[in-house]
Amino acid sequence: MVRIAAIGDNDVDCYLSNGLMYPGGNCYNVSVFARRFGADSAYVGAMADDAAGRHMRDVLLQEGVGIERLRTVEGITAYCVIGHVDGDRVFLNNDFGVSRFIPDMDDFDFLSGFDVAHVGQSSALDPWLPEIAQRTALSYDFAVRHEADHIAQVAPLCLLASVSTSHLSQKDAVELARTIRNAGAQWVLATRGRDGAVLLNGDTQYDMQAVSVEAVDTLGAGDTFIARTLVGLMTKENPGDTLSAAAAAAAKTCSYYGAVGYGVPIDLPVQLEMARATLNQSSPAAE
Repeated sequence: MVRIAAIGDNDVDCYLSNGLMYPGGNCYNVSVFARRFGADSAYVGAMADDAAGRHMRDVLLQEGVGIERLRTVEGITAYCVIGHVDGDRVFLNNDFGVSRFIPDMDDFDFLSGFDVAHVGQSSALDPWLPEIAQRTALSYDFAVRHEADHIAQVAPLCLLASVSTSHLSQKDAVELARTIRNAGAQWVLATRGRDGAVLLNGDTQYDMQAVSVEAVDTLGAGDTFIARTLVGLMTKENPGDTLSAAAAAAAKTCSYYGAVGYGVPIDLPVQLEMARATLNQSSPAAE
């Protein structure tokens, strides 16, 4: 069985529309989806000992994700306030809480026991990517960071480099993916939202259309695509089959609220007050 670890960001996504908070964060989501797709997975990160952190830990255990290197840190668990417009997510407010941490040698040694480690750019772990890449294959999500110097530093370390390009034209998305490939990444996945995805390996390009779905919530669809693609690459699955399965899985994620589900009532009083204030300020009625 392929072994995949994710190290980095987590948060609870607070949905003001229904008063529920859902486990989330790119690395957290990838660890859960990788396990659902048949990998032996683990999550390395930091959470507080509050209602949000305890809920996210419980979900990881319920999903069968290893948490041997999950820290409990004094403070508040990271959160993100989510609004929705026609099913698409709108980020209203966030706080990284205790989610950003400095990895130690025990973390690096732990990752060496996995076939690949996934890191997201919002995790603030870029200084330690070379250490990780020395010990195992690296998957990295650039998300919407497209700076040339950042790509030049990170891409050569990557087995899989992912980038979100739903805001770009097809031509620009492919050009960006090729830039990352030319900078040294072995595989490049450009997710395109409603327009599907592009996967590059050397001079070979694989294109996949999105699976049609009446989207309830698009949060987590890109992370689903990344996790399924990563599992496919590590198991040497046919890339076309991998993309087809990833598109179907991403569509399924769009059919429910929260990246991985598991919504519970928001239990972050201070953050919820801030969220309500943010929502009121962004509402036409508040103008």
